[in-house]
Amino acid sequence: MTLAEVVLGIMFVGLLAYGLFGGADFGAGIWDLLAGGTRRGARQRELIEHSLGPVWEANHVWLIFVLVVLWTGFSGAFASVVSTMYIPLTLAAFGMIARGAAFAFRKSITTLPMRRFLGAAFALSSLITPYFLGAVVGGVASGRVPLGIAAGDVVTSWINPTSVLGGVMAVLVCAYLAAVFLCADARREGADDLADAFRIRALVAAGVTGVAGLAGLLVLRSDAPLLWEGLTGRALGVIALSVAAGVAAVVFLIRQRYGSARIASALAVAAILVGWAVAQYPYILLPEVTIEEAAVGRTTLVAMLVALLAGAAILVPALIYLFRLFQRTQPDRMPSDTAVDSEAVY
Repeated sequence: MTLAEVVLGIMFVGLLAYGLFGGADFGAGIWDLLAGGTRRGARQRELIEHSLGPVWEANHVWLIFVLVVLWTGFSGAFASVVSTMYIPLTLAAFGMIARGAAFAFRKSITTLPMRRFLGAAFALSSLITPYFLGAVVGGVASGRVPLGIAAGDVVTSWINPTSVLGGVMAVLVCAYLAAVFLCADARREGADDLADAFRIRALVAAGVTGVAGLAGLLVLRSDAPLLWEGLTGRALGVIALSVAAGVAAVVFLIRQRYGSARIASALAVAAILVGWAVAQYPYILLPEVTIEEAAVGRTTLVAMLVALLAGAAILVPALIYLFRLFQRTQPDRMPSDTAVDSEAVY
């Protein structure tokens, strides 16, 4: 393994972390949107806010990490992607800003119309942001981002069958991950009825995601032949692992083993992303720019690797402690049957 591949591999670990933790974050906002009216959805929204409150900003550390590594270590590829895909990336950025502002401000607003507005902004932004990010991935994976500043078509690069598939799958996966994670959160808080409700949502989301994934194979075969060849070739074992983990997650959900379901679901989603990377290897931009060709000089890569290892020694334990700290049961924060006006409603 070359130095450039090591640096890119570390960056990809950050992408996996963002896909899992940030994905569950976005998915929770989607369930906030679908929670229902004032009384019916209040307890679900209270659980969602309680689960997201301590960590929603920390999740975006991974996205910043990915962008900085790609920018510094593979600047040509970074410039190609952001200049060709500037429209969906800008829309995703606006979605993140609107989502974060609405989530923060709605806690301090007391008027019902404004709480509804902010709640809608938070939930809708949680829906569209992963779609645009998935569309970018689809455009890159289907070879629509050539090397060069805005060298690709700024419209068809992200409005195409593979990008639509990527956007839809991103939304479905986020919703699925969030439902699985919220099952365990609800049980830990003593709200077994909410755990059951999110278990049903997780099973439905798993079924819809599986059907969409199977249909997407036809899309990839016709619209992204190079990616299809890689997925059905060297990445086939990884995709099989994803399917097996997804089936195991469904079994765990049915048996209400939510901790095991979390692990299996995370493995299933991570394996999908790894399968994409394996299918595309050794190219960073299909069909012609390899990892080695896109990498900057060795001196920069060495300095970056040292900085990444030193930063990880501080960041990773801190994030683990943060998640563990707020995974503890807090009885005074358990969703209440009478809490009908504590969240934004629709």
